[in-house]
This record gives sequence, C-alpha cells and structure tokens, in this order.
Amino acid sequence: MKRFPFASTCALAAFTLMASAAYSQEMPGMEGMPGMGNMPGMEGMPGMNAPTPSAPPAKTTPVPTPSPTSPPMGMGPIEANRRREQPGLYRIPGTPPADPNAAIAGGVQLGRGRMHTQPNLKPGQLPPPVMDNQKYSLTLFDVLEYRPKGSDSDFRWDIEGWRGGDYRRFWFKSEGERNTALKADYDVDLQLLKARLTSPYTWYQYGLRLEAQKFREANVGRPQFAIGIEKLVPYNFDIEATAFVDPKGRIAGRFSATKDTLFTQRLILQSRFESNVALQEAERFTQGSGLNNVELGFRLRYEIKREFAPYLGVSFDRSFGRTATLVRNDGGDTSQTRFVAGVRAFF
Repeated sequence: MKRFPFASTCALAAFTLMASAAYSQEMPGMEGMPGMGNMPGMEGMPGMNAPTPSAPPAKTTPVPTPSPTSPPMGMGPIEANRRREQPGLYRIPGTPPADPNAAIAGGVQLGRGRMHTQPNLKPGQLPPPVMDNQKYSLTLFDVLEYRPKGSDSDFRWDIEGWRGGDYRRFWFKSEGERNTALKADYDVDLQLLKARLTSPYTWYQYGLRLEAQKFREANVGRPQFAIGIEKLVPYNFDIEATAFVDPKGRIAGRFSATKDTLFTQRLILQSRFESNVALQEAERFTQGSGLNNVELGFRLRYEIKREFAPYLGVSFDRSFGRTATLVRNDGGDTSQTRFVAGVRAFF
C-alpha cells in the first residue's frame, strides 16, 4: 500500500477546511450552528467572524373564531346542514332563536331553529306572494273510457283543468256519461270555478255548475251554485268535496277521493271512490233524498309517456234509497259492474 507524504496530507486537510468555511458563509444560518465558531484555526478564515444575522420572524396564521352563523371547522356540508336543523344553532343573523314547538307568529318557519320574519303577518297567515305574476295552465283527462256491454255499451269522461298562478286560479270541471243501465241517454255537468289557495295543498273553490240530462225522453237542465275544497291529504289521497244549491234551494253534495299506487315507475293503479248525496228530492234529475249512489273503481294504467297512459279497469256502481226507487221505476239497474278501457292524458 502506498503511503502519502506528510506534507501532502496537511495540504489536503487545509483545503478541506477552507472549502467548508466558504460553504458555511454562503448558506444563511450556518454561522450560528454549534461548534462552527469554536473550531481551532477557524478564526482567521474569511467569513467566520461575520455577525450572525437574526432569524426572520415566523409567519403566524390567525385562527378564525367560529361565528354563530358558520359551521365548525372540519365539518362537511351534510353534517353542517344537519346541525343547522337543531334549535338555536346557525339561525339567520338578526333573528331571535325559534322554538320548534311554538306557534309561528309574524314569521315563516324555514326549518327547526330557523325563522325568517315577515312584517305585519298574523299567526297562520301566508306571506305575500313572490313573483306570482306568471300564469300557468293544465288540462287533465283523468277518465276517458269506453264501457263495453253488448249492445248497451256506454262511455264516460272526467276532465278538469285550470289556469292561473300559485295562489289564485280559474278552474273548470266536466263530468258526464252515457249510462243505459240508468235509462239516461246522457248525464252531463260542467263547473266553472274560481279557486284560491288557503293553505298548503288546499284549494277553496266556488262558482257555477250547469247540469243537464235526458230524463223520460225529455231534456232537463238546471244551474247550481257550487262551493267546495280540493285537497291533497297525507298518504297521497286527492279528495274533493263540493256542495251544490239550485235556484229552488235544494242542496246536494258530492265527495270523491283518488289514490295512485305505484307498482313501478310506469305501472300505476288508481283507486277511485265517489258518492252523491242530497237533502231534498229532485225527481226530474233522478235524485232522491239521502244517499244517492256510491261508485268504486280500479284502473291500472301504463304510462307510455307521463302525459299519455292507456288503462284497463273495473267499476262498481250502486244506487240507494229513494234514488234506487226512481231508477227501478224507469226500468234501470240499481247495481252494475262494468269493465272499462280508456286513456289518461294531460297537457
């Protein structure tokens, strides 16, 4: 093994120390490292006696203070929305905390613990309409069907529609049939109504009803004043209750309820119930006092499009009391079962 001379070793050590001193002068903060200024022989080297620069102040990020209207840090939007539903948390600035069990007076409840106040509102009063200038319209052929029964085939329709805004509408309804079982060539009524939204899903309606039918080979008709409600109740029952008063003061009423049961998104079963009652008898219109008739029907439809759905079904109809007597006197059938085929459409 070769041995290096002692002079060469000393020169190599000195060169190494000079390179280390120059590198420590270029790198900030190396001068303050322990041992860099106390090494023997380092005092005379350039840059080793330079003043040690002070370290720059550390940047501190202020920690935001959570406000009552902002969700806590680290909370996702779903959890934040869930927390907002708790009473007393994250309410609208400037509004008092709302009691979820208390009645709303002068405000509109936006959710548990959140309230948006409306001036000059009484308890239970709806807020003024916002952007209620646009008009909409809808026409629904709820029942448009054919009832085959040999040579005595009949047909029936039940149509309604409206035009208006979110709070006030003009409504029309038409219902009629050709019913050979009741010995009536036709039985038609038309209602022209004004409607007002009195509470969510509840429409108060009033207007004029025109009724016409053929009774004992004679065409008869009468106007009536109509007043009633149309409402969507829990479990998705759509109900209608209407009272009628004719010029002679005779009072009658009609109640109907429908419900849609979805087997799939397109295959839907509609259950339908309808009943007519009267306080006074009107023989010319086959109307007896008391319960007149009850109808129960089931119609299974397939929605090819939401706006168009053919259906098949069955309908049961029975007359009662004095009305059944009037039907029998004219040779009609007081109880009947009909298979039906038709379409349901709207536009």
